[in-house]
Amino acid sequence: MASRESTVTLDDLRAAQRRVAGVAVRTPLLPCPWADADRPLYLKPENLQPIGAFKIRGAINKIAALPEEERARGVVTHSSGNHAQAVAYAARRYGVPATVVVPHGTPPLKVAATQAFGAEIEFVAPAERGPRAEKLAAELGRTLVPPYDDPYVIAGQGTVGLEIAEDLPEPGTVLVPVSGGGLISGVAAAVKALSPRTRVIGVEPELAADTYESFRRGELVRWDTDRRFRTIADGLRMEPSQLTWAHIQAYVDDLVTVTEDQIREAVGVLARRARLVAEPSGAVTTAAYLFQRDRLPAAGPCVAVISGGNVDPALLAEILAG
Repeated sequence: MASRESTVTLDDLRAAQRRVAGVAVRTPLLPCPWADADRPLYLKPENLQPIGAFKIRGAINKIAALPEEERARGVVTHSSGNHAQAVAYAARRYGVPATVVVPHGTPPLKVAATQAFGAEIEFVAPAERGPRAEKLAAELGRTLVPPYDDPYVIAGQGTVGLEIAEDLPEPGTVLVPVSGGGLISGVAAAVKALSPRTRVIGVEPELAADTYESFRRGELVRWDTDRRFRTIADGLRMEPSQLTWAHIQAYVDDLVTVTEDQIREAVGVLARRARLVAEPSGAVTTAAYLFQRDRLPAAGPCVAVISGGNVDPALLAEILAG
């Protein structure tokens, strides 16, 4: 198991909470009267953030923490959409230039939103986005803001977990989407610091279940890009870094997977029953609650983090029509 000495601390998380205050929304915990009475469900709707996803927290924390001179030179990142929007939004807030490397196939809605915040966009093949962003940052003399492989980004995302633990003392289970691992790393570190008995469970699509397999084996397992890019959950196609894997090993209790049909069903349930627009990546936790009950602890209320709501309107219409 990884040492907790290599992970973000409660002090790091509290500092991030101060930096994001007034920029990121402190999203509520929404009770779900339509859920099972014997296992209450609360939704943490990060789709209500200004950019429609939790990613604003990590981007703001990272950019706000930069020395003023370094921040003024600008930032570079790579993303399939939500982190791109978050960095563009944060850069505009601080009046600094931002360039975003985006993989081909990113939903047009997310690309348009990123451009609307003033960022420059460069498209590359999915496997090239990380190396290209690193090269651009070096060429332009700018700071790289990774989507998840950074302690400031992780601590920023972890403010989600601080809010959960503060608003619902000792929840039984917290369900968190897993991709590169920044969100679950921060949330798990925060929840375990404030509510050690709460079980933190990651959720992945079956078609991008590299972290699930890694967790079962006790070592990082790599899936190639084409294999991970099969899922409809476009925000969950990345793989953990050594840093996020250390957090997952130290703090996460288990991982479960959900099918593509279950993800679609959960998007529909959230729209019809909770009146929330969730993208497929954000709906996986609700899918786990609905369809993986035997894998979840029976005791205590369950919190499902709805990580984002930037869904293509045509896809949402198709799901709801079905």
